[in-house]
Amino acid sequence: MRKWKIALGAAVAVGAISVASVHLLDMGNFGLNAGTAGAATPEPAAFVMPVPVVSVVKKTIPIYLDYAARTEPIRSITLQARVPGYLQEQVAPDGSDVQKGDLLYKIAPEDFHAALDQAKAQVQRDEATLDYARSSLGRGTELAKSGYIAKDAFDQRTSTLREAQASLAVNQAAVRTAELNLSYSEIRAPFAGRVGRNQASVGTLVSVAGTVLNTLVQLDPIYVTFNPSETDLAQIEEARAAGPIDVDVLLPGETEPRQRGQLTFIDNTVDHSTGTITARATIGNAKFTLLPGQYVRVRLHIKQQPDALMVPQTALGSSQLGKYVYVVGKGNTVDQRIVSLGPTNGDLVAISSGVSEGDKVITGNLQKIGPGMPVSPLPQEKPAS
Repeated sequence: MRKWKIALGAAVAVGAISVASVHLLDMGNFGLNAGTAGAATPEPAAFVMPVPVVSVVKKTIPIYLDYAARTEPIRSITLQARVPGYLQEQVAPDGSDVQKGDLLYKIAPEDFHAALDQAKAQVQRDEATLDYARSSLGRGTELAKSGYIAKDAFDQRTSTLREAQASLAVNQAAVRTAELNLSYSEIRAPFAGRVGRNQASVGTLVSVAGTVLNTLVQLDPIYVTFNPSETDLAQIEEARAAGPIDVDVLLPGETEPRQRGQLTFIDNTVDHSTGTITARATIGNAKFTLLPGQYVRVRLHIKQQPDALMVPQTALGSSQLGKYVYVVGKGNTVDQRIVSLGPTNGDLVAISSGVSEGDKVITGNLQKIGPGMPVSPLPQEKPAS
């Protein structure tokens, strides 16, 4: 029994030694393979951010002054009757566009026709009286030469002729007055424009300058009034001295103007309480896009700025030091430039200082890069222009 235990222990020891040998051999092979693999795999290259770029270019741009403004009609009147009577008809519907001379309202004309007929009849009577007085004076002249008529009777005939002439003149004026009154029974547009809401129903007894019938406003052209500051006044006056100042009008939400005109008025006094002065532009409005009372934005073109360095507005960033752009520097690394901004022109902005013509400004991936980082500029599709 003791011999059997000794043999079993020896077998276990031999087996353990064999397992350990195999394990050590495998570890050696693993180390050898690992060393071979490490020598064959290169270090991964550092990632370089691709960035879109655009070249800084020089461009002549217009210089504008922008203001909030309000539209006003050149002419706006209330329509009232010049003769009394019953309102017979409203010819122009509410809100209709009318031309100068168009019929708007009619007042019952019967009374005015009768007055005109009466005045004409009086003229005919006076003409007959005048003819008789003229004939009588002619006969009296011949008789006075022969001494068959007293001087007093001759003078009476002369006076009768003059009275007939004066009476005819009075009644001829009455005819003209009756014709005017008859024409006033038709209320016509004194200028082209748009009528408003009717304020007197048909059948209303209207009085002279007492009953408001409607309103009429002129829409083309139209005034746009705004208030430049006194600090801008010198620039505006300098531009006026060089020629007419073009004015663009933009409605809320618009980026490109649809109406244009010219600056036509600047007041003669600066408001001391606000430091502004009243100015006005006259704007063509053939399509009636603008109506009186609208809030709009006006843009005065005061001059041209040549050789302005332009970059896309999307390239701008902000920091505590101010506005900046990223430029591709030496070795394709990011160079941060603090810039001073000038006027805008569409999607571009003028740079007063900080960049030079030809600099490649980075326009994308701005949040993923920083000063000194390597970048890979992408091919330029279209430079700033």
